[in-house]
Amino acid sequence: MNIGIIGSGVTGVTTADALLCRGHNVTIIERQPYAAMETSFANGGQLSASNAEVWNSWGTIAKGLKWMFKQDAPLLMNLRPSWHKYSWLAEFMAAIPQYRSNTAHTVKLALEARKHLFAIAERESLDFNLDKRGILHFYHDADSFKTAERANKILNESGLERYAVTNEEIKQIEPSLHGKFFGGFYTPSDATGDIHKFTFGLAQTCHRRGALFVNQASVSSINASKGSVQVSYTRSSDRHSQESHQLEFDRVVICAGTGSRQLAALNRDHVNVYPVKGYSITVHLDDEISQQAGPKVSLLDDAAKIVTSRLGVDRFRVAGTAEFNGFNLDIRADRIQPLIDWSRRLFPTMSTRRVVPWAGLRPMMPDMMPTVRESRAPGIFYNTGHGHLGWTLSAVTAQMVADAIDTSNIT
Repeated sequence: MNIGIIGSGVTGVTTADALLCRGHNVTIIERQPYAAMETSFANGGQLSASNAEVWNSWGTIAKGLKWMFKQDAPLLMNLRPSWHKYSWLAEFMAAIPQYRSNTAHTVKLALEARKHLFAIAERESLDFNLDKRGILHFYHDADSFKTAERANKILNESGLERYAVTNEEIKQIEPSLHGKFFGGFYTPSDATGDIHKFTFGLAQTCHRRGALFVNQASVSSINASKGSVQVSYTRSSDRHSQESHQLEFDRVVICAGTGSRQLAALNRDHVNVYPVKGYSITVHLDDEISQQAGPKVSLLDDAAKIVTSRLGVDRFRVAGTAEFNGFNLDIRADRIQPLIDWSRRLFPTMSTRRVVPWAGLRPMMPDMMPTVRESRAPGIFYNTGHGHLGWTLSAVTAQMVADAIDTSNIT
């Protein structure tokens, strides 16, 4: 089949790879000049089945209320009225009863996705700073550790090897980590890597295998009729013209991240993705002392809601925060500074002289589950809404949507 994909982030590109492997012709339509320039550019880097716990709980609501007026809190919400935001929050609370089942399902998806992603990397010889040292979660007090124990039971029951460690064992796993902790959990099978290098590299291999990339293209309409789907778009590279272009496909997959809700509305579908902003810093370890002082094992600090990844010898990624502020992409100094301060406090001999900040919009569904399904309009499919786990889950949802396309029938 001739298949169009809207979006060339990690979800769109892994979908393209899955469809190419099944013998389909693929065209990827992307609004940026290159693949992986938005949410798939500088995230926390964790391929983390251990972070599969969904956020839908009354405990999350309580923390959110406590943090609401604290500027450096892990969660920040702009209280300006917005139907999109408040309808999303209502659906978020409605999904609290599915906390256990959704967490268990996410773990299983993450474990399966890991197999596919590692297989892709090996098949295409992709270099993206893959590191299989596991992920260490640590907790500062007994209450948070006990809460994590309850979640860990669900993770274990769902097939994930993740076990408790003491403060002494935390220091053995990551000797560079300063501080005293109540305890932690270690997942040896988790991994880290540079999402941008992986996605851009895979996009290049897809291009070499015959995929067509239409970049700097903003989709204006998607129409399904007579067994085909027409996609209209305008090119931002057409400086002196806003001429509309059109392509026709047998099937179309929407992998547009935070733009998926607007595209879904064109087909009268409800895909309530909300753009939850996250920040990261990339600390460049330019001297040998910093390279030795920076952690090798990926970390998650539960209290600060900060994750880290070591990307090769000379880069250290620190990411965190969740900001409900619409499509705002401003990089705020008061949100970046806590990431720098945290790095200095826990790794005091590591230089933070050269730090590159970034902000991206996570495409979050209210129930924290990716949307992989067919539209009410025949021939249109969704693979979107992965939230903070796009890097972790995309390789398996790509297979799921490819399966759905292969078994679809349009008359």
